[in-house]
Amino acid sequence: LLLVPAAGGDLAVIAPAEGGRFPHFTNDPDRVYLTGSRAGLHSLQLDGTDRRTHLRVTGRGAGANPPPAGQIMLSPDGGRAFFELQNRHYLVEVPSFGQQTLEIKVGGGETPMPVREVAPEGGDHLAWSASGDAVVWSLGNRIYRQDAAAIGGEEDLSPDTFEAVVTEPRARPSGSILLKDAARVLTMNGEEIIEGGDVLVKDNRIAAVGADLDAPEGARVFDVSGQTVMPGYVDAHAHMWAPRGVHQRQVFQHLANLAYGVTATRDPQTSTADVFAYRDLQEIGRILAPRIHATGPGIFSRSGVYDEQAAHDFLKRYGEDGYDAVTIKQYVVGDRIVRQWVAMASMKHRLIPTTEGALDLKLNLTQMADGYSGHEHSLPIIPIHDDVAQYVARTDTYYTPTILVAYGGPWSENYYFQNTDVVGDEKLARFIPAAILDNMVRRRGQWFLPEEYVHSGIAEGCTRVMRAGGRCALGSHGQLQGLGAHWEIWAMQSGGLSEHETLIAATLFGAEAIGFAEDLGTLEAGKLADLQVLDADPLQDIRNTNSVRFVMRNGELFDANTMAQIWPVETPPPDRFWVDDNPPAAPADPGAGR
Repeated sequence: LLLVPAAGGDLAVIAPAEGGRFPHFTNDPDRVYLTGSRAGLHSLQLDGTDRRTHLRVTGRGAGANPPPAGQIMLSPDGGRAFFELQNRHYLVEVPSFGQQTLEIKVGGGETPMPVREVAPEGGDHLAWSASGDAVVWSLGNRIYRQDAAAIGGEEDLSPDTFEAVVTEPRARPSGSILLKDAARVLTMNGEEIIEGGDVLVKDNRIAAVGADLDAPEGARVFDVSGQTVMPGYVDAHAHMWAPRGVHQRQVFQHLANLAYGVTATRDPQTSTADVFAYRDLQEIGRILAPRIHATGPGIFSRSGVYDEQAAHDFLKRYGEDGYDAVTIKQYVVGDRIVRQWVAMASMKHRLIPTTEGALDLKLNLTQMADGYSGHEHSLPIIPIHDDVAQYVARTDTYYTPTILVAYGGPWSENYYFQNTDVVGDEKLARFIPAAILDNMVRRRGQWFLPEEYVHSGIAEGCTRVMRAGGRCALGSHGQLQGLGAHWEIWAMQSGGLSEHETLIAATLFGAEAIGFAEDLGTLEAGKLADLQVLDADPLQDIRNTNSVRFVMRNGELFDANTMAQIWPVETPPPDRFWVDDNPPAAPADPGAGR
Protein backbone atom coordinates (compact mmCIF):
# COMPACT_ATOMS: atom_id res chain seq x y z
CA LEU A 1 0.00 0.00 0.00
CA LEU A 2 1.66 3.19 -1.22
CA LEU A 3 1.03 6.86 -0.56
CA VAL A 4 1.33 9.08 -3.62
CA PRO A 5 1.82 12.81 -3.00
CA ALA A 6 -0.76 14.66 -5.11
CA ALA A 7 1.72 17.45 -5.80
CA GLY A 8 4.42 15.03 -6.88
CA GLY A 9 7.37 13.56 -5.05
CA ASP A 10 8.56 10.22 -3.79
CA LEU A 11 6.20 7.36 -3.02
CA ALA A 12 5.93 6.31 0.59
CA VAL A 13 5.28 2.75 1.68
CA ILE A 14 2.42 2.58 4.19
CA ALA A 15 2.30 -1.16 4.89
CA PRO A 16 1.71 -4.51 3.18
CA ALA A 17 -1.84 -4.62 1.80
CA GLU A 18 -2.28 -8.18 3.15
CA GLY A 19 -4.78 -8.99 0.42
CA GLY A 20 -6.73 -5.76 0.83
CA ARG A 21 -8.10 -4.02 -2.25
CA PHE A 22 -10.11 -0.91 -3.13
CA PRO A 23 -8.28 1.56 -0.84
CA HIS A 24 -10.34 4.66 -0.06
CA PHE A 25 -10.75 7.46 2.47
CA THR A 26 -13.59 8.89 4.51
CA ASN A 27 -13.57 12.46 5.84
CA ASP A 28 -10.78 11.32 8.14
CA PRO A 29 -7.61 11.93 6.11
CA ASP A 30 -5.40 9.90 8.44
CA ARG A 31 -6.92 6.42 7.91
CA VAL A 32 -7.20 4.38 4.73
CA TYR A 33 -9.87 1.68 4.34
CA LEU A 34 -9.61 -1.54 2.31
CA THR A 35 -11.64 -4.66 1.58
CA GLY A 36 -10.09 -8.09 2.12
CA SER A 37 -11.74 -11.34 1.04
CA ARG A 38 -11.85 -12.64 4.61
CA ALA A 39 -10.85 -9.60 6.63
CA GLY A 40 -13.81 -7.59 5.38
CA LEU A 41 -13.62 -3.82 5.73
CA HIS A 42 -10.48 -2.88 7.62
CA SER A 43 -8.39 0.23 8.03
CA LEU A 44 -5.01 1.44 9.20
CA GLN A 45 -3.24 4.69 9.90
CA LEU A 46 -1.16 6.21 7.13
CA ASP A 47 1.97 5.36 9.11
CA GLY A 48 1.00 1.66 8.83
CA THR A 49 -0.09 1.24 12.45
CA ASP A 50 -3.37 0.49 14.21
CA ARG A 51 -4.82 -1.96 11.67
CA ARG A 52 -8.45 -2.76 12.60
CA THR A 53 -11.25 -4.88 11.13
CA HIS A 54 -14.58 -3.05 11.23
CA LEU A 55 -17.17 -4.90 9.18
CA ARG A 56 -17.59 -8.40 7.77
CA VAL A 57 -20.40 -9.11 5.32
CA THR A 58 -21.26 -12.59 4.09
CA GLY A 59 -24.01 -14.00 1.90
CA ARG A 60 -25.91 -17.19 1.33
CA GLY A 61 -23.82 -20.31 0.95
CA ALA A 62 -23.45 -23.77 2.32
CA GLY A 63 -20.61 -24.78 4.59
CA ALA A 64 -18.49 -23.04 7.14
CA ASN A 65 -17.22 -20.34 4.77
CA PRO A 66 -20.12 -18.38 3.25
CA PRO A 67 -19.16 -16.02 0.41
CA PRO A 68 -17.80 -12.65 1.59
CA ALA A 69 -18.52 -9.23 0.15
CA GLY A 70 -16.24 -8.46 -2.78
CA GLN A 71 -16.00 -4.70 -2.25
CA ILE A 72 -17.06 -2.52 0.71
CA MET A 73 -16.93 1.27 0.40
CA LEU A 74 -17.48 3.43 3.46
CA SER A 75 -19.32 6.74 2.99
CA PRO A 76 -17.43 10.02 3.54
CA ASP A 77 -19.10 10.53 6.93
CA GLY A 78 -18.38 6.93 7.91
CA GLY A 79 -22.03 6.20 8.68
CA ARG A 80 -22.96 3.95 5.75
CA ALA A 81 -21.38 1.16 3.75
CA PHE A 82 -22.01 0.45 0.08
CA PHE A 83 -21.03 -3.11 -0.79
CA GLU A 84 -21.11 -5.79 -3.48
CA LEU A 85 -22.15 -9.30 -2.49
CA GLN A 86 -22.84 -12.20 -4.81
CA ASN A 87 -23.10 -9.81 -7.76
CA ARG A 88 -25.71 -7.56 -6.13
CA HIS A 89 -25.26 -4.18 -4.49
CA TYR A 90 -26.47 -3.21 -1.02
CA LEU A 91 -26.45 -0.27 1.36
CA VAL A 92 -26.31 -0.54 5.14
CA GLU A 93 -26.06 2.03 7.91
CA VAL A 94 -23.28 1.28 10.36
CA PRO A 95 -22.61 2.58 13.86
CA SER A 96 -19.41 4.29 14.85
CA PHE A 97 -16.70 1.66 14.67
CA GLY A 98 -15.01 0.79 17.91
CA GLN A 99 -12.81 -2.17 18.69
CA GLN A 100 -15.54 -4.71 17.89
CA THR A 101 -16.16 -6.12 14.40
CA LEU A 102 -19.70 -5.83 13.10
CA GLU A 103 -20.89 -9.06 11.44
CA ILE A 104 -23.70 -8.94 8.83
CA LYS A 105 -25.06 -12.00 7.05
CA VAL A 106 -27.30 -11.10 4.12
CA GLY A 107 -30.03 -13.62 3.32
CA GLY A 108 -29.67 -15.42 6.61
CA GLY A 109 -32.56 -13.87 8.54
CA GLU A 110 -32.48 -10.66 10.53
CA THR A 111 -29.36 -8.54 10.44
CA PRO A 112 -28.11 -6.23 13.21
CA MET A 113 -28.58 -3.30 10.85
CA PRO A 114 -31.17 -3.04 8.03
CA VAL A 115 -29.68 -3.92 4.64
CA ARG A 116 -31.23 -2.39 1.52
CA GLU A 117 -30.69 -3.71 -2.01
CA VAL A 118 -29.45 -1.20 -4.56
CA ALA A 119 -28.92 -3.02 -7.87
CA PRO A 120 -29.94 -6.63 -8.58
CA GLU A 121 -27.89 -6.65 -11.79
CA GLY A 122 -24.73 -5.58 -9.96
CA GLY A 123 -21.76 -3.97 -11.65
CA ASP A 124 -18.21 -2.79 -11.05
CA HIS A 125 -16.24 0.08 -9.52
CA LEU A 126 -18.42 0.95 -6.51
CA ALA A 127 -17.95 4.45 -5.12
CA TRP A 128 -19.61 7.30 -3.21
CA SER A 129 -20.20 10.78 -4.55
CA ALA A 130 -17.91 13.37 -2.99
CA SER A 131 -20.77 14.74 -0.89
CA GLY A 132 -21.85 11.30 0.27
CA ASP A 133 -25.44 11.75 -0.87
CA ALA A 134 -25.28 9.18 -3.70
CA VAL A 135 -23.70 5.87 -4.60
CA VAL A 136 -22.10 5.31 -7.99
CA TRP A 137 -21.14 2.20 -9.96
CA SER A 138 -20.57 1.14 -13.56
CA LEU A 139 -21.40 -1.73 -15.87
CA GLY A 140 -19.88 -1.85 -19.31
CA ASN A 141 -19.91 1.71 -20.64
CA ARG A 142 -22.76 2.83 -18.39
CA ILE A 143 -22.29 4.75 -15.16
CA TYR A 144 -25.09 4.64 -12.58
CA ARG A 145 -25.79 7.18 -9.83
CA GLN A 146 -28.43 6.54 -7.18
CA ASP A 147 -29.61 8.94 -4.48
CA ALA A 148 -28.70 7.11 -1.28
CA ALA A 149 -31.69 8.55 0.60
CA ALA A 150 -34.10 7.03 -1.93
CA ILE A 151 -32.75 3.48 -1.64
CA GLY A 152 -35.25 1.24 0.10
CA GLY A 153 -37.80 4.02 0.47
CA GLU A 154 -41.44 4.01 -0.53
CA GLU A 155 -40.53 5.79 -3.75
CA ASP A 156 -37.43 3.81 -4.58
CA LEU A 157 -36.25 5.62 -7.71
CA SER A 158 -34.33 4.17 -10.62
CA PRO A 159 -30.73 5.32 -10.79
CA ASP A 160 -29.61 8.05 -13.13
CA THR A 161 -27.74 6.47 -16.04
CA PHE A 162 -24.91 8.01 -18.02
CA GLU A 163 -23.62 6.32 -21.14
CA ALA A 164 -19.94 6.91 -21.78
CA VAL A 165 -19.46 6.81 -25.54
CA VAL A 166 -15.92 6.80 -26.89
CA THR A 167 -15.79 6.13 -30.62
CA GLU A 168 -12.69 5.12 -32.56
CA PRO A 169 -12.50 3.24 -35.86
CA ARG A 170 -11.49 -0.38 -35.81
CA ALA A 171 -7.97 -0.86 -37.11
CA ARG A 172 -7.87 -1.98 -40.73
CA PRO A 173 -4.95 -1.85 -43.17
CA SER A 174 -5.35 -0.58 -46.70
CA GLY A 175 -3.97 -2.24 -49.81
CA SER A 176 -3.49 -5.66 -51.36
CA ILE A 177 -0.86 -8.34 -50.84
CA LEU A 178 -0.51 -11.63 -52.71
CA LEU A 179 1.16 -14.52 -50.89
CA LYS A 180 2.61 -16.31 -53.92
CA ASP A 181 3.66 -19.87 -54.76
CA ALA A 182 3.23 -21.62 -51.42
CA ALA A 183 4.24 -25.25 -51.45
CA ARG A 184 0.80 -25.91 -50.03
CA VAL A 185 -2.16 -23.92 -48.80
CA LEU A 186 -4.12 -25.73 -46.09
CA THR A 187 -7.49 -24.03 -46.30
CA MET A 188 -9.17 -26.16 -43.57
CA ASN A 189 -12.17 -26.55 -45.85
CA GLY A 190 -12.31 -30.28 -45.22
CA GLU A 191 -9.09 -31.87 -46.47
CA GLU A 192 -8.54 -29.33 -49.25
CA ILE A 193 -4.88 -28.71 -50.03
CA ILE A 194 -3.84 -26.35 -52.81
CA GLU A 195 -0.33 -27.17 -53.97
CA GLY A 196 1.53 -24.24 -55.43
CA GLY A 197 -1.22 -22.06 -54.02
CA ASP A 198 -1.69 -18.33 -53.60
CA VAL A 199 -3.66 -16.23 -51.10
CA LEU A 200 -4.75 -12.74 -52.08
CA VAL A 201 -5.55 -10.33 -49.24
CA LYS A 202 -7.24 -6.98 -49.73
CA ASP A 203 -7.28 -4.65 -46.73
CA ASN A 204 -8.10 -6.96 -43.81
CA ARG A 205 -9.95 -9.74 -45.63
CA ILE A 206 -9.10 -12.60 -47.92
CA ALA A 207 -10.04 -11.75 -51.50
CA ALA A 208 -9.16 -15.07 -53.19
CA VAL A 209 -7.46 -18.43 -52.59
CA GLY A 210 -6.26 -20.62 -55.44
CA ALA A 211 -3.45 -21.47 -57.82
CA ASP A 212 -1.81 -19.03 -60.24
CA LEU A 213 -3.70 -15.97 -59.02
CA ASP A 214 -2.92 -12.68 -60.72
CA ALA A 215 -1.73 -9.81 -58.58
CA PRO A 216 -3.97 -6.74 -58.84
CA GLU A 217 -2.35 -3.51 -59.91
CA GLY A 218 -0.34 -2.03 -57.07
CA ALA A 219 -0.43 -5.20 -54.95
CA ARG A 220 2.61 -6.36 -53.03
CA VAL A 221 3.73 -9.82 -54.14
CA PHE A 222 5.23 -11.77 -51.25
CA ASP A 223 7.13 -14.94 -52.09
CA VAL A 224 6.23 -17.92 -49.85
CA SER A 225 7.62 -20.63 -52.12
CA GLY A 226 8.46 -23.85 -50.30
CA GLN A 227 6.36 -22.84 -47.30
CA THR A 228 2.96 -23.81 -45.89
CA VAL A 229 0.15 -21.28 -45.56
CA MET A 230 -2.72 -22.05 -43.19
CA PRO A 231 -5.19 -20.20 -40.93
CA GLY A 232 -4.05 -18.85 -37.61
CA TYR A 233 -4.83 -20.95 -34.55
CA VAL A 234 -7.96 -20.20 -32.56
CA ASP A 235 -7.28 -20.90 -28.88
CA ALA A 236 -10.74 -21.44 -27.41
CA HIS A 237 -9.47 -21.75 -23.83
CA ALA A 238 -6.72 -19.14 -23.56
CA HIS A 239 -5.95 -17.60 -20.19
CA MET A 240 -3.58 -14.78 -21.10
CA TRP A 241 -3.81 -13.12 -17.67
CA ALA A 242 -3.00 -9.61 -18.83
CA PRO A 243 -2.39 -7.22 -15.91
CA ARG A 244 -5.60 -5.89 -14.40
CA GLY A 245 -6.35 -2.55 -12.81
CA VAL A 246 -3.49 -0.64 -14.42
CA HIS A 247 -3.30 -1.64 -18.08
CA GLN A 248 0.03 -2.05 -19.84
CA ARG A 249 0.77 -0.50 -23.20
CA GLN A 250 2.10 -3.85 -24.41
CA VAL A 251 1.47 -7.29 -22.88
CA PHE A 252 3.99 -10.08 -23.24
CA GLN A 253 1.28 -12.75 -23.17
CA HIS A 254 -0.35 -11.16 -26.20
CA LEU A 255 2.91 -10.89 -28.13
CA ALA A 256 3.96 -14.46 -27.38
CA ASN A 257 0.69 -15.96 -28.57
CA LEU A 258 0.63 -13.95 -31.79
CA ALA A 259 4.27 -14.78 -32.51
CA TYR A 260 3.45 -18.49 -32.29
CA GLY A 261 0.56 -18.27 -34.75
CA VAL A 262 -2.37 -17.84 -32.36
CA THR A 263 -4.43 -15.15 -34.05
CA ALA A 264 -7.67 -15.45 -32.03
CA THR A 265 -8.37 -16.34 -28.42
CA ARG A 266 -11.26 -16.85 -26.04
CA ASP A 267 -10.68 -16.62 -22.29
CA PRO A 268 -13.42 -18.65 -20.60
CA GLN A 269 -12.84 -17.30 -17.12
CA THR A 270 -11.42 -13.99 -15.86
CA SER A 271 -11.53 -12.63 -12.35
CA THR A 272 -12.34 -9.10 -13.55
CA ALA A 273 -13.76 -7.36 -16.61
CA ASP A 274 -10.40 -5.79 -17.61
CA VAL A 275 -10.13 -8.25 -20.50
CA PHE A 276 -12.82 -6.31 -22.36
CA ALA A 277 -10.74 -3.14 -22.21
CA TYR A 278 -7.82 -5.03 -23.75
CA ARG A 279 -10.22 -6.35 -26.40
CA ASP A 280 -11.20 -2.81 -27.33
CA LEU A 281 -7.58 -1.65 -27.40
CA GLN A 282 -6.70 -4.52 -29.72
CA GLU A 283 -9.58 -3.79 -32.06
CA ILE A 284 -8.58 -0.15 -32.53
CA GLY A 285 -4.91 -1.01 -32.94
CA ARG A 286 -3.57 0.46 -29.70
CA ILE A 287 -1.94 -2.84 -28.65
CA LEU A 288 -0.53 -5.72 -30.68
CA ALA A 289 -2.39 -8.89 -29.76
CA PRO A 290 -4.43 -11.78 -31.10
CA ARG A 291 -8.16 -11.21 -31.33
CA ILE A 292 -9.35 -11.15 -27.72
CA HIS A 293 -12.70 -12.68 -26.82
CA ALA A 294 -13.75 -13.57 -23.30
CA THR A 295 -16.57 -14.62 -21.05
CA GLY A 296 -15.61 -12.22 -18.30
CA PRO A 297 -15.99 -13.39 -14.68
CA GLY A 298 -17.45 -16.87 -14.42
CA ILE A 299 -20.74 -17.87 -12.81
CA PHE A 300 -20.07 -19.82 -9.60
CA SER A 301 -22.06 -21.50 -6.86
CA ARG A 302 -21.54 -18.32 -4.84
CA SER A 303 -22.85 -16.04 -7.58
CA GLY A 304 -26.31 -15.76 -6.01
CA VAL A 305 -28.29 -17.64 -8.68
CA TYR A 306 -31.05 -18.90 -6.37
CA ASP A 307 -33.98 -18.74 -8.78
CA GLU A 308 -34.72 -18.30 -12.47
CA GLN A 309 -35.13 -14.52 -12.22
CA ALA A 310 -31.76 -14.19 -10.49
CA ALA A 311 -30.16 -16.04 -13.40
CA HIS A 312 -31.69 -13.59 -15.87
CA ASP A 313 -30.68 -10.58 -13.74
CA PHE A 314 -27.11 -11.80 -13.45
CA LEU A 315 -26.61 -12.63 -17.11
CA LYS A 316 -27.81 -9.18 -18.19
CA ARG A 317 -24.36 -7.86 -17.39
CA TYR A 318 -22.76 -10.03 -20.07
CA GLY A 319 -24.93 -8.82 -22.97
CA GLU A 320 -24.86 -5.73 -25.13
CA ASP A 321 -25.78 -3.43 -22.23
CA GLY A 322 -22.83 -4.62 -20.15
CA TYR A 323 -19.65 -6.40 -21.12
CA ASP A 324 -20.81 -7.15 -24.68
CA ALA A 325 -19.47 -10.69 -24.34
CA VAL A 326 -20.31 -13.53 -26.68
CA THR A 327 -19.82 -16.41 -24.22
CA ILE A 328 -20.39 -17.10 -20.53
CA LYS A 329 -18.86 -19.86 -18.42
CA GLN A 330 -20.89 -21.67 -15.81
CA TYR A 331 -18.52 -23.00 -13.18
CA VAL A 332 -20.42 -25.65 -11.15
CA VAL A 333 -23.07 -23.05 -10.36
CA GLY A 334 -25.39 -25.40 -8.47
CA ASP A 335 -27.63 -28.42 -8.87
CA ARG A 336 -29.21 -29.31 -12.17
CA ILE A 337 -32.14 -26.90 -12.04
CA VAL A 338 -29.77 -24.01 -11.36
CA ARG A 339 -27.61 -25.04 -14.30
CA GLN A 340 -30.73 -25.14 -16.47
CA TRP A 341 -31.73 -21.63 -15.33
CA VAL A 342 -28.32 -20.36 -16.44
CA ALA A 343 -28.61 -22.17 -19.79
CA MET A 344 -32.06 -20.67 -20.42
CA ALA A 345 -30.91 -17.18 -19.43
CA SER A 346 -27.95 -17.55 -21.81
CA MET A 347 -30.29 -18.21 -24.70
CA LYS A 348 -32.45 -15.24 -23.73
CA HIS A 349 -29.43 -12.93 -23.72
CA ARG A 350 -27.92 -14.45 -26.90
CA LEU A 351 -24.85 -15.83 -25.13
CA ILE A 352 -22.96 -19.04 -25.85
CA PRO A 353 -22.80 -21.02 -22.58
CA THR A 354 -19.77 -23.14 -21.83
CA THR A 355 -18.95 -25.13 -18.69
CA GLU A 356 -16.33 -26.36 -16.27
CA GLY A 357 -15.61 -30.10 -16.40
CA ALA A 358 -14.89 -30.41 -12.65
CA LEU A 359 -13.81 -34.08 -12.81
CA ASP A 360 -17.41 -35.32 -12.80
CA LEU A 361 -18.59 -37.32 -15.81
CA LYS A 362 -22.26 -37.36 -14.77
CA LEU A 363 -22.15 -33.57 -14.40
CA ASN A 364 -20.49 -33.29 -17.81
CA LEU A 365 -23.10 -35.40 -19.59
CA THR A 366 -26.10 -33.67 -18.02
CA GLN A 367 -24.70 -30.24 -18.92
CA MET A 368 -24.36 -31.38 -22.52
CA ALA A 369 -27.98 -32.53 -22.49
CA ASP A 370 -29.18 -29.27 -20.94
CA GLY A 371 -27.98 -27.00 -23.72
CA TYR A 372 -24.40 -26.05 -22.91
CA SER A 373 -22.64 -25.83 -26.24
CA GLY A 374 -19.11 -25.94 -24.82
CA HIS A 375 -17.29 -28.27 -22.46
CA GLU A 376 -14.01 -27.08 -20.94
CA HIS A 377 -11.38 -29.52 -19.63
CA SER A 378 -11.06 -33.22 -20.23
CA LEU A 379 -13.62 -35.86 -19.48
CA PRO A 380 -12.27 -37.57 -16.35
CA ILE A 381 -12.73 -41.19 -17.46
CA ILE A 382 -10.12 -42.87 -19.63
CA PRO A 383 -10.87 -44.47 -21.99
CA ILE A 384 -14.25 -43.27 -23.16
CA HIS A 385 -16.12 -45.68 -25.39
CA ASP A 386 -18.43 -45.30 -28.35
CA ASP A 387 -21.51 -44.56 -26.24
CA VAL A 388 -19.98 -41.45 -24.68
CA ALA A 389 -18.29 -40.38 -27.92
CA GLN A 390 -21.59 -40.62 -29.82
CA TYR A 391 -23.35 -38.74 -27.01
CA VAL A 392 -20.87 -35.85 -27.04
CA ALA A 393 -21.04 -35.65 -30.82
CA ARG A 394 -24.83 -35.78 -31.05
CA THR A 395 -25.34 -33.07 -28.42
CA ASP A 396 -23.32 -30.72 -30.68
CA THR A 397 -20.98 -29.94 -27.81
CA TYR A 398 -17.61 -28.37 -28.56
CA TYR A 399 -15.17 -30.34 -26.44
CA THR A 400 -12.02 -28.40 -25.46
CA PRO A 401 -9.96 -30.86 -23.38
CA THR A 402 -7.09 -28.54 -22.26
CA ILE A 403 -4.82 -31.58 -22.12
CA LEU A 404 -1.89 -29.61 -20.71
CA VAL A 405 -3.81 -29.53 -17.41
CA ALA A 406 -5.04 -33.10 -17.78
CA TYR A 407 -7.77 -34.37 -15.50
CA GLY A 408 -7.08 -37.85 -14.17
CA GLY A 409 -3.29 -37.76 -14.36
CA PRO A 410 -0.16 -35.59 -14.24
CA TRP A 411 -0.48 -32.32 -16.08
CA SER A 412 0.83 -32.89 -19.59
CA GLU A 413 2.70 -29.60 -19.56
CA ASN A 414 5.26 -31.38 -17.38
CA TYR A 415 5.86 -33.89 -20.18
CA TYR A 416 6.89 -31.11 -22.56
CA PHE A 417 8.91 -29.22 -19.98
CA GLN A 418 10.81 -32.46 -19.37
CA ASN A 419 11.20 -33.59 -22.98
CA THR A 420 11.72 -30.41 -25.02
CA ASP A 421 14.40 -27.73 -24.85
CA VAL A 422 12.40 -24.89 -23.38
CA VAL A 423 15.45 -23.33 -21.73
CA GLY A 424 17.23 -23.03 -25.07
CA ASP A 425 14.26 -21.64 -27.01
CA GLU A 426 15.54 -18.22 -28.11
CA LYS A 427 12.21 -17.17 -29.60
CA LEU A 428 10.32 -17.89 -26.40
CA ALA A 429 12.91 -15.98 -24.39
CA ARG A 430 12.40 -12.99 -26.67
CA PHE A 431 8.77 -12.58 -25.66
CA ILE A 432 8.44 -13.93 -22.11
CA PRO A 433 10.19 -12.03 -19.31
CA ALA A 434 13.25 -13.92 -18.10
CA ALA A 435 12.19 -14.02 -14.46
CA ILE A 436 8.84 -15.57 -15.36
CA LEU A 437 10.31 -18.06 -17.82
CA ASP A 438 13.10 -19.13 -15.46
CA ASN A 439 10.57 -19.67 -12.70
CA MET A 440 8.66 -22.03 -15.00
CA VAL A 441 11.51 -24.05 -16.52
CA ARG A 442 14.17 -24.35 -13.84
CA ARG A 443 13.94 -26.76 -10.90
CA ARG A 444 10.35 -27.74 -11.54
CA GLY A 445 8.75 -29.42 -8.57
CA GLN A 446 7.23 -32.39 -10.43
CA TRP A 447 8.70 -35.18 -12.53
CA PHE A 448 6.90 -38.23 -13.88
CA LEU A 449 7.75 -41.37 -15.82
CA PRO A 450 6.45 -41.30 -19.41
CA GLU A 451 3.93 -44.09 -18.75
CA GLU A 452 2.27 -42.05 -16.02
CA TYR A 453 1.04 -39.37 -18.41
CA VAL A 454 -2.53 -39.60 -19.68
CA HIS A 455 -2.54 -37.17 -22.59
CA SER A 456 -2.67 -39.92 -25.21
CA GLY A 457 -5.70 -41.43 -23.47
CA ILE A 458 -7.50 -38.09 -23.36
CA ALA A 459 -6.55 -37.47 -26.99
CA GLU A 460 -7.89 -40.88 -27.96
CA GLY A 461 -11.22 -39.73 -26.53
CA CYS A 462 -11.05 -36.65 -28.78
CA THR A 463 -10.40 -38.94 -31.73
CA ARG A 464 -13.48 -41.00 -30.91
CA VAL A 465 -15.62 -37.86 -30.58
CA MET A 466 -14.43 -36.38 -33.86
CA ARG A 467 -14.76 -39.67 -35.73
CA ALA A 468 -18.35 -39.80 -34.43
CA GLY A 469 -19.01 -36.43 -36.06
CA GLY A 470 -18.26 -34.24 -33.04
CA ARG A 471 -15.98 -31.26 -32.54
CA CYS A 472 -12.85 -30.83 -30.42
CA ALA A 473 -11.06 -27.50 -30.08
CA LEU A 474 -7.67 -26.16 -29.08
CA GLY A 475 -7.31 -24.92 -25.51
CA SER A 476 -3.84 -24.21 -24.13
CA HIS A 477 -5.09 -22.90 -20.76
CA GLY A 478 -2.30 -20.30 -20.66
CA GLN A 479 0.21 -22.78 -19.28
CA LEU A 480 3.03 -21.45 -21.45
CA GLN A 481 2.02 -18.48 -23.53
CA GLY A 482 2.41 -19.07 -27.27
CA LEU A 483 4.40 -22.30 -27.32
CA GLY A 484 1.79 -23.93 -25.09
CA ALA A 485 -0.70 -23.88 -27.96
CA HIS A 486 1.65 -26.10 -29.96
CA TRP A 487 2.11 -28.46 -27.01
CA GLU A 488 -1.67 -28.79 -26.82
CA ILE A 489 -1.88 -29.50 -30.55
CA TRP A 490 0.81 -32.17 -30.30
CA ALA A 491 -0.90 -33.74 -27.29
CA MET A 492 -4.25 -33.79 -29.11
CA GLN A 493 -2.70 -35.53 -32.12
CA SER A 494 -1.10 -38.22 -29.92
CA GLY A 495 -4.43 -40.08 -29.59
CA GLY A 496 -4.82 -41.12 -33.20
CA LEU A 497 -6.06 -38.04 -35.05
CA SER A 498 -4.38 -37.39 -38.36
CA GLU A 499 -2.28 -34.27 -38.61
CA HIS A 500 -4.91 -32.67 -40.81
CA GLU A 501 -7.77 -33.51 -38.43
CA THR A 502 -5.78 -32.02 -35.56
CA LEU A 503 -5.15 -28.79 -37.46
CA ILE A 504 -8.85 -28.48 -38.30
CA ALA A 505 -9.60 -28.77 -34.57
CA ALA A 506 -7.04 -26.03 -33.85
CA THR A 507 -8.51 -23.64 -36.43
CA LEU A 508 -12.03 -24.15 -37.77
CA PHE A 509 -13.52 -25.98 -34.79
CA GLY A 510 -12.10 -23.39 -32.41
CA ALA A 511 -13.67 -20.61 -34.49
CA GLU A 512 -17.00 -22.43 -34.38
CA ALA A 513 -16.72 -23.01 -30.63
CA ILE A 514 -16.36 -19.30 -29.86
CA GLY A 515 -19.02 -18.21 -32.36
CA PHE A 516 -16.86 -16.67 -35.10
CA ALA A 517 -16.80 -19.30 -37.85
CA GLU A 518 -18.22 -16.81 -40.38
CA ASP A 519 -15.02 -14.78 -40.14
CA LEU A 520 -12.29 -17.11 -38.86
CA GLY A 521 -10.98 -20.67 -39.02
CA THR A 522 -10.53 -21.26 -42.79
CA LEU A 523 -8.83 -19.61 -45.74
CA GLU A 524 -11.56 -18.56 -48.13
CA ALA A 525 -12.73 -15.41 -49.82
CA GLY A 526 -14.55 -13.02 -47.53
CA LYS A 527 -13.04 -14.16 -44.25
CA LEU A 528 -10.76 -12.07 -42.09
CA ALA A 529 -7.10 -12.31 -43.10
CA ASP A 530 -5.77 -14.22 -40.08
CA LEU A 531 -3.15 -16.71 -41.24
CA GLN A 532 0.36 -18.01 -40.73
CA VAL A 533 3.26 -19.10 -42.93
CA LEU A 534 5.25 -22.14 -41.78
CA ASP A 535 8.74 -23.14 -42.90
CA ALA A 536 7.98 -26.88 -42.54
CA ASP A 537 5.02 -29.06 -43.40
CA PRO A 538 2.84 -29.90 -40.36
CA LEU A 539 1.12 -32.67 -42.33
CA GLN A 540 4.40 -34.59 -42.37
CA ASP A 541 5.17 -34.05 -38.69
CA ILE A 542 2.75 -32.35 -36.29
CA ARG A 543 5.68 -30.75 -34.45
CA ASN A 544 6.33 -28.68 -37.55
CA THR A 545 3.54 -26.43 -36.32
CA ASN A 546 6.33 -24.75 -34.39
CA SER A 547 8.01 -23.46 -37.54
CA VAL A 548 5.97 -20.28 -37.85
CA ARG A 549 7.92 -17.82 -40.01
CA PHE A 550 5.32 -15.15 -40.65
CA VAL A 551 1.97 -14.40 -39.06
CA MET A 552 -0.82 -12.25 -40.41
CA ARG A 553 -3.60 -10.91 -38.23
CA ASN A 554 -6.32 -8.70 -39.69
CA GLY A 555 -4.36 -8.32 -42.93
CA GLU A 556 -1.15 -7.08 -41.29
CA LEU A 557 1.91 -9.26 -41.88
CA PHE A 558 4.58 -9.75 -39.19
CA ASP A 559 7.91 -11.50 -38.84
CA ALA A 560 6.96 -14.16 -36.28
CA ASN A 561 10.46 -14.25 -34.77
CA THR A 562 10.53 -10.57 -33.86
CA MET A 563 6.97 -9.28 -34.47
CA ALA A 564 8.35 -6.53 -36.68
CA GLN A 565 5.65 -5.54 -39.14
CA ILE A 566 6.40 -6.26 -42.79
CA TRP A 567 3.22 -5.06 -44.51
CA PRO A 568 1.41 -2.74 -45.19
CA VAL A 569 4.11 -0.62 -43.55
CA GLU A 570 7.44 -1.69 -42.16
CA THR A 571 7.78 -1.06 -38.45
CA PRO A 572 10.37 -2.23 -35.94
CA PRO A 573 9.56 -4.85 -33.34
CA PRO A 574 7.25 -3.61 -30.57
CA ASP A 575 8.68 -2.15 -27.43
CA ARG A 576 9.23 -4.92 -24.90
CA PHE A 577 9.56 -2.74 -21.84
CA TRP A 578 10.22 -5.79 -19.67
CA VAL A 579 13.57 -6.33 -21.46
CA ASP A 580 16.53 -4.10 -20.62
CA ASP A 581 17.92 -3.58 -24.11
CA ASN A 582 20.02 -0.62 -22.97
CA PRO A 583 21.80 -1.51 -19.75
CA PRO A 584 23.69 1.32 -18.06
CA ALA A 585 27.32 1.76 -19.07
CA ALA A 586 29.98 0.46 -16.72
CA PRO A 587 31.25 3.15 -14.34
CA ALA A 588 34.56 4.75 -15.29
CA ASP A 589 35.90 4.21 -11.80
CA PRO A 590 36.01 0.45 -11.02
CA GLY A 591 35.13 1.24 -7.44
CA ALA A 592 32.17 3.52 -8.27
CA GLY A 593 28.70 2.37 -7.47
CA ARG A 594 29.73 -0.41 -5.08
